[in-house]
Amino acid sequence: MSDRLAKLPAPVGANTKKTRVGRGVGSGLGKTSGRGQKGQKARSTGLNGKAWFQGGQTPLMRRLPKRGFRQPFQDKVAEVSLDQLDQFDAGAVVSESELRVMGFVKGAVDKIKVLATGELTKKLTVKAHAFSKAAKEQIEKHGGSVELVIVHPPKEEAAKA
Repeated sequence: MSDRLAKLPAPVGANTKKTRVGRGVGSGLGKTSGRGQKGQKARSTGLNGKAWFQGGQTPLMRRLPKRGFRQPFQDKVAEVSLDQLDQFDAGAVVSESELRVMGFVKGAVDKIKVLATGELTKKLTVKAHAFSKAAKEQIEKHGGSVELVIVHPPKEEAAKA
């Protein structure tokens, strides 16, 4: 059956050759390539080709008010809760690699911050870039320790190195 289906011809008009424009006057679409004479739509580039162009009226992005400030190089921070840290074994050293293995940190992040969401019941050594005050207190209350990971050393230390 499949042998016959593969040999079926296509219906008439299903396969058409690609229209080649600008190949001489004898082709019917030579010279101006079906674009007419002059004008905006006859040009290869220009305002007609811009997706945001709105026919001469002031574009939407210029009409809307601009408010606030957007920091262009803002660090992407991954947030980790105490509930998530509680899933590690007691006495474990929790760093970025362990958080990634458990799936708590995904994708490209610049910093990891531990937040005091939930409860911690174990002694852990946690290495992260930032801690909330309450999270730091809870980790230390259970006998654990907090280690700050420095991404960019202060300018004085960088000058000495």
